[in-house]
Amino acid sequence: MNNPVFPPNFLNSIAGSPALDVENFSKAHQTAESPTSIRLNPFKPSIIKGDEKVAWCNEGYYLNSRPSFTFDPLFHAGCYYVQEASSMFISHILHYINKDSDGIKVLDLCAAPGGKSTLISSALKENSLLVANEIIKTRVPVLADNLTRWGTANTIVSNNDPKDFGKLKGFFDIILVDAPCSGSGMFRKDPDAMNEWSEANVNLCHQRQERILADVYPALKEDGYLIYSTCSYSTEENEDILDWLCNEFDLESIRIPIESDWGIVESQSTRSKAWGYRFYPDKVKGEGLFAACLSKKDNDGEVVPAKSKEQQKPNFKEIDLVKPYINNADDFFFFKVNDDWLAIDRQHKESLAILQRYLYIKKSGIRIGKLMGKDLVPDHELALSVNINKDQFLQTELTKDQAIQYLRRDNITGLDINEKGWSLMCYEGQSLGWAKLLPNRINNYYPKEIRIFSQGQN
Repeated sequence: MNNPVFPPNFLNSIAGSPALDVENFSKAHQTAESPTSIRLNPFKPSIIKGDEKVAWCNEGYYLNSRPSFTFDPLFHAGCYYVQEASSMFISHILHYINKDSDGIKVLDLCAAPGGKSTLISSALKENSLLVANEIIKTRVPVLADNLTRWGTANTIVSNNDPKDFGKLKGFFDIILVDAPCSGSGMFRKDPDAMNEWSEANVNLCHQRQERILADVYPALKEDGYLIYSTCSYSTEENEDILDWLCNEFDLESIRIPIESDWGIVESQSTRSKAWGYRFYPDKVKGEGLFAACLSKKDNDGEVVPAKSKEQQKPNFKEIDLVKPYINNADDFFFFKVNDDWLAIDRQHKESLAILQRYLYIKKSGIRIGKLMGKDLVPDHELALSVNINKDQFLQTELTKDQAIQYLRRDNITGLDINEKGWSLMCYEGQSLGWAKLLPNRINNYYPKEIRIFSQGQN
């Protein structure tokens, strides 16, 4: 491994960071490979096995070697997410503060590409709601795709600036701000990040973090939790932000229990003594991370509920046609967006109406598909949903080679087709997407924009 050349003044700038061992920290960047880790989807049990458990996340595993995830059909089926192990600490925080809470609303404010959103989804019960927001429009599609793969129906994806959430007063029980930062925690995993680092950028990020937090703060309810995280080592972006939060707002720091053998460094901010949790690559099996949790003690009021009148009169005849495709359909609220039928857990109907008033919604619940007469043209989201009623469809089991052909939208060889109609194309029992089986051919409906482009294969 090549020795990294840290940016000028970087080591000096972080020299005073809590429990930093500069010599071992530098060695970890020079001699240790970035570990590969995945997090399993609890809603899509599969045969995937990890080599070593991530201590702070029940579904997290390290792999001894990095496979070609692109050519693993189970990755495309949403059976796991490739995520840096330190980031999975958010799961530990959620399980501590959430405990057995039910029916809560959670916002992941800076959500793309979706690692922490899928992590939150795994931690929530079905009648809780996750809003995964991405500020940058071009990053929204990958967020929506990753949440589609995860398959849960209690998720809404939005594309809004943090200030837009200020109108949703007291709406969320938990807000995660995984803030844009200077990125020094990713130096080992992504050496190119060193080219972007500068002390001026650290200061700029600090100011941006303050703005984002101030903008979104009113949306957190009294006694709700704010989780703040960065992938930076700089005190200015971490403990100093905690001091600013505690000085600017009525927040109480929450101490998160950790095991001593995890290697996580517990820190406290200078003025408010707020608890923070630091990950150094020489102390943990993971990359750089800072995380903290605070509880809100003031009240900014409540968002005005949406009017109860329906936007359009429900078409019960069409609803009766789409209901059979969803398991436990009576638990869902069915609604139409243009020609597409969608469904979301019934208890989120009012929340959806409120969010539609204030936010630009990109995805909500499950997109079931379009009705052509009495027949359904199913959507890709339905295929990957854990709520699909598979008994309503043909199912075609593929070998690994056939699954790769399908994911590339190539011709699928060696299939013996005896039936016709819409079929779920499956690998090891997990749905990948749709195909239309015809007497003399197969029409592949895997979405073009997410097909496998790479020609290599492991």
